[in-house]
Amino acid sequence: MRSARLILLPLALGLAALASAQEPTGRGAIFFHPDGASLTHWDAARMRYAGPDGALNWDRYPYSAPYRGHMSDRLVSTSNGGAVSHATGTRAHAGSFGLDPDDREMVSADGTTRTIVEAAIEARIPTALIQTGSLIEPGTAAFVAEAPSRGRYEDIALQVVESGVHIHLGAGEQWLLPEGVQGRFGPGRRTDGRNLIDELASAGYTVVYTREELAALPEDVERVFGVFAEDHSFFDESEEDLAELGRAPYLETAPSVAEMTRFALDRIAGGERGFLMVIEEEGSDNFCNRLNASGCLEALRRADEAAGLLLDFVERHPDTLLVTAADSNAGGMNVIDVPWGLQQVPERDPSTGGLLDGEHGTGTAPFFSGPDASGRRFPFAVAWASASDLGAGVVARGAGWQAGRFIDPAGVHNIDIYAMLYETLFGEAPSAD
Repeated sequence: MRSARLILLPLALGLAALASAQEPTGRGAIFFHPDGASLTHWDAARMRYAGPDGALNWDRYPYSAPYRGHMSDRLVSTSNGGAVSHATGTRAHAGSFGLDPDDREMVSADGTTRTIVEAAIEARIPTALIQTGSLIEPGTAAFVAEAPSRGRYEDIALQVVESGVHIHLGAGEQWLLPEGVQGRFGPGRRTDGRNLIDELASAGYTVVYTREELAALPEDVERVFGVFAEDHSFFDESEEDLAELGRAPYLETAPSVAEMTRFALDRIAGGERGFLMVIEEEGSDNFCNRLNASGCLEALRRADEAAGLLLDFVERHPDTLLVTAADSNAGGMNVIDVPWGLQQVPERDPSTGGLLDGEHGTGTAPFFSGPDASGRRFPFAVAWASASDLGAGVVARGAGWQAGRFIDPAGVHNIDIYAMLYETLFGEAPSAD
């Protein structure tokens, strides 16, 4: 397990650590992970929001290739195993949260036990982790934490807090406070008695809880920890359950993934040592695993907003690498035509028995697409293959520095993400020699 000490870089870096760190190139590197989003997810989002002849921001990325996300012991990725593979450049087993099958710390492709984010921190490169889910979600947490299992939430949260990352924006207040301590959103669940909110403040972080508080931070505040919800900043329930609770899919007071991304870019990009950002929209996975088509489409709309912001940044700063991919296909989301005039989508496809969703869940009115080039809008339903993650149909895309070389038309493997980020930041391919 990673050392339990708060790190304030660069002041806390010892001479030995500085000597072992790679010298940075000064370039920026961004990995954007819209979790669970496959090609068919993006197709559905395009039809819904841009229309069948329109284009998403995601469509503007100049390079694309199939993503290959298998694990060392199975074909379909887990969120934790996929994140470990991204973070280390070493293909993980399905149960891994930074440890190998013998519970030893994973060795990264450069021969060390540092993830790409830890290598950046050690080299005094500004870093940001952005997450719409809880801070214990592996899509970002596995870049700075390790544990015997994904369910070790207290240990994972502690390591995220103690990682030394410059900016962390996410949720999961319950894992930052002791049991019996009431937070901004709800009670704490830690059993070790530690108040990590207080520890963050003592370590020099400014803790914020809402979109407004984030936006109001003075420009000279450098270390920020966003805690925007008790658990996730979205409510990953079925459409029917959300309607019964009177809840929108996302917490209104929490910043969107695009808003968090814009804040972090403004704070850490542009320095002489470069920067590294790992960004995850978690709702696009969780809503699809709940077979909530409306929630998933909203998550994809938000992810596409961030995709456009990131691409605009890279077009202005072409010495930055931007790569985006999911680790698996959540639910096998797809689009199916329904007849004009149909008032209620059937619960299942009569020809295959597959689950169907209308705009407000099963047995509700169909979705309508955005207008096509002639102004026509079309009714459709969302068809689901499964409530699980599937192992095909994911596409990696990229832009910016060397993206045309990194995005191999034959496929981008999960372990390639680390190599792309590493070479961008340090000017050479990772090597264990």
